[in-house]
Amino acid sequence: MNDAVGTGAAPRGGARGLAAALARGPLVLDGGLSNQLQAAGHDLSDDLWSARLLAERPDAVRDAHRAYYEAGADVVITASYQATFEGFARHGVDAVSTAELLRLSVTVAREAAVLTGAGRPLWVAASAGPYGAMLADGSEYRGNYGLDVAALERFHRPRLEVLCAAAPDVLALETVPDTDEARALLRAVRGLGVPAWLSYSVAGGRTRAGQPLTEAFALAADADEVVAVGVNCCDPRDADAAVELAARVTGKPVVVYPNSGETWDAAARAWRGPSRFEPGAVERWREAGAQLIGGCCRVGPDAIARVAAEVHGRAAP
Repeated sequence: MNDAVGTGAAPRGGARGLAAALARGPLVLDGGLSNQLQAAGHDLSDDLWSARLLAERPDAVRDAHRAYYEAGADVVITASYQATFEGFARHGVDAVSTAELLRLSVTVAREAAVLTGAGRPLWVAASAGPYGAMLADGSEYRGNYGLDVAALERFHRPRLEVLCAAAPDVLALETVPDTDEARALLRAVRGLGVPAWLSYSVAGGRTRAGQPLTEAFALAADADEVVAVGVNCCDPRDADAAVELAARVTGKPVVVYPNSGETWDAAARAWRGPSRFEPGAVERWREAGAQLIGGCCRVGPDAIARVAAEVHGRAAP
């Protein structure tokens, strides 16, 4: 892949390109893709979630990415979080077609960058959600699936290979609930030639499966493929200590993109409670070592515009 940073459209910079960008300063991530699609009137109630629209309405996915770029995001995360060979197979989609949809997830994000015409480098992160996301039963917030590391690696590697063939700038290994899955993902990304970030879903000072975050973050400290480590889809109140700990344990840039702070009701497939996402927390996260900063579920373009204003001093649109 080309190591030159692009202008306007998303750069194809690989590990050195992204690392160089992070060395120059923090980057703004997007917010929740699903809430942006739902706000546009799309039904995401089935077990493929936003991934279904890759097949049915890729233009809608492109528009959602563009909304975040235009709000000030430097990086958008693809609609492949819940896109898996196993999940699509349950809906009668064969492996060849699934691979095409995975590649399309990167393509539509690139197209959104071009359409934005932002005059600044824009980046694409290919999402790889946890095994529990494929199950679509809320288990990504619990972990402890009963599978060993080798089995989890076998699940993740084929999807990661296809995503990497589409040449994203980085892999987002996200919402990881436990250290077994983190070990599997770190093994699965070896030799793929695309950098990755590793972000855990946490509660308090532990992973969702209950392991200490010191142990969880340490797994990535010596992984050359990993350019950032941190947390996502957690309560914003859990982010402060996690960012500081990730920076101290790994010595790497930290990625942080919490959700709105509401609680996910897996049975109702809905979020409950008040929002606690405050763009004003960005300065604390930056001071603690965060270099990739955004939001996750229920954090929309308006909030990301305020994050961009905090990070880069860009006026909200």
